[in-house]
This record gives sequence, C-alpha cells and structure tokens, in this order.
Amino acid sequence: MAEPALLIEGLSYAYGRGTFALKDVSLAVGAGSFTALLGPNGAGKTTLFALVTRLFESPGGTIRIGGIDLRREPAQALGRMGVVFQQPTLDLDLTVRQNLLYFAALHGIPRRTAEARARESLERLGMAERIGETVRALNGGHRRRVELARALLHEPALLVLDEPTVGLDVPARRAIVEHVHALCRERGIAVLWATHLIDEIGDGDRVVVIHRGRVRAAGPVTEVNRATGADTLTESFTRLTAKEAA
Repeated sequence: MAEPALLIEGLSYAYGRGTFALKDVSLAVGAGSFTALLGPNGAGKTTLFALVTRLFESPGGTIRIGGIDLRREPAQALGRMGVVFQQPTLDLDLTVRQNLLYFAALHGIPRRTAEARARESLERLGMAERIGETVRALNGGHRRRVELARALLHEPALLVLDEPTVGLDVPARRAIVEHVHALCRERGIAVLWATHLIDEIGDGDRVVVIHRGRVRAAGPVTEVNRATGADTLTESFTRLTAKEAA
C-alpha cells in the first residue's frame, strides 16, 4: 500500500506536569483525501498542528510526511507540506506578489517559476487582479486566499490548515472550503483541515473527531455515523464529545 501523505502514531504532548493537551493520538491522511480534524475549542487541534509543523516537538510518538520521519529529516519532511496557520502570517505592507515571491525564494524556487506559479494560484482563487495590491488593502477572505496560494507555491503533496475560516463570513468560508476540496479532487493533494464547524465537512470526507486530547472516532463520515448510531455528523459529534465521553 502507498505511504500516507501524513501518518501520526502514538503522539502525546503535555504542557507542564501531567497536563496533557494530546494523549496517544494516531491518524492517517491518504493522498488526495480531505480529512477534517473536528473538535471543540480546546480539544487539542492547534497543539497537533504545532507538532506537525514542528513549532513544538513531542518527546514520543511518530510523525511521517510522505514516508519521511519529521524528527529525523525535518527539512525534507516539511518541504512536502504546505501550511495555513490559524493566525494570519502575511506581511501587511508588502504586495500580494511580494509576499508570494519572498516565500518562493525561501524554498529556492527560481524567480520565473515562482512568478508563473503565483499567477496560476491566484487565478484559481479569483485573485489575479489583486496581485499588485498591498495585503493591508485586502479583506479577511482575500487575505486567506493569498495565504492558501502561498502554501501551494512549492507544490506540496500535503496541505494542513488550522481553522482557516475563523472570522470569515459565510460566502468567504464556503469559497475556501470548495476550493480546497477541488485541490483534492483535481490535483491529488492530501488535506488535513482542522475545524469546529461541522458544515465545512462533506458526506464524502473523512473525519477525525478529537476531544480533550484524544481521538474519539476516525474514518469516513458515513462510517463514523454508523459506529455512533447517529443519522448525522452533528449528532455523532454531540455523542462523542459529551461529558461521559471524556
């Protein structure tokens, strides 16, 4: 079988003594799949993303990106991944083009190639005409689109997004959700999408429900619903994150 785009096994992380944000978490994201990491606020989603992006390091467990061990070969593993963090990370006083080209230079992408990829990504996102504007002049939804375009410049096999639609209105949220699903279908990119918003997850997606630092269920939405005896993902989520499930 092909190696998953992302494989996490036995991952734990504690803040201070005995205060576990994550406890023995394991999950896999296959090539071309949209996997939603679904959990309430404080469930451990952001901590997991910090470990996957190596902002934090866990003393135990394994993270493999495209078969490459993140701890042993961090540069090679991270090079296969694109990231959109929950907090915006664009330089507000640079133009869209300058932000993208700076990121491309950090990845060693030749200038001509970077220009072509930047324009292509922005066109797919309906942002080509904004390339010369400063990021400060853009609204929240457009800034998110630029961050997504930036994350794709080095053509990663895996895209991880930590609650990327927080603070956006419904049309902007929907546009980004639909675009990322299209990336999975059309380009075979694997996606790990952290959210607490169930309406961002489709019936054909995979879901990992996390609660109080532990994985409560994982698999296609239909299978999770079957396992919990629920008719909808909303109902499954309610049952899996109830107090007695803690």
